[in-house]
Order: sequence, then C-alpha cells, then structure tokens
Amino acid sequence: MASITLESMPREIIFGVTDVILEVMQNCRTILTTRKGTVPLDREFGIKADFLDSPMPTVRAEAEQEIFMAIRRYEPRAVLKEITWDADILSGKVMPRIKIEVVP
Repeated sequence: MASITLESMPREIIFGVTDVILEVMQNCRTILTTRKGTVPLDREFGIKADFLDSPMPTVRAEAEQEIFMAIRRYEPRAVLKEITWDADILSGKVMPRIKIEVVP
C-alpha cells in the first residue's frame, strides 16, 4: 500500500501510464476536477458543485461527502485516508488536500 497526497501529482495527463500509483492518482484528480453532470455518458461522474456559495461548514461537509462517494465509486483502488482544507480568506478560495492509500 502507498499513501499519497494528490497535490503532489503533476497536473498534466500522462497517456499510457503503466505505474499503478500514478494511474490511481491521475484518476482521482480527474474525478475531483470534473463537475458532476458534464460527462455525457455518465452524468454522475465527478463532484457536484451546487454548494459552492454556501457557508464554510456546509461546503466542507458536503464536499467531503461528495469526494468520498466519488472516489469510492470510480476508483476503488484508492482508499480515502484524510481530507484537509487550505483556505485563502481574502479571496474566499478553499481547496481540499486529499490523502489516499492505493491498494492492489
């Protein structure tokens, strides 16, 4: 098992990747950066974003649930271990840091 944080992965897509850890990380990043409803043949793929203008506790709770369910459904080789949050109060941006464990 390997424990990794998604923020450490390069953002460009590597086609034909053969390393399982890199493949799982890349898949998780794709899941988490896709807005639910935007994939034509699988409208459930990704994360819903209708909570974005809600109060911070609501955003965190709903986003964590969405992240957990999406990773569990679409990348079963990844086990979510931790979600922490980086917040920029001035800009109002909140960014999750996802720590996963890759299992064979």
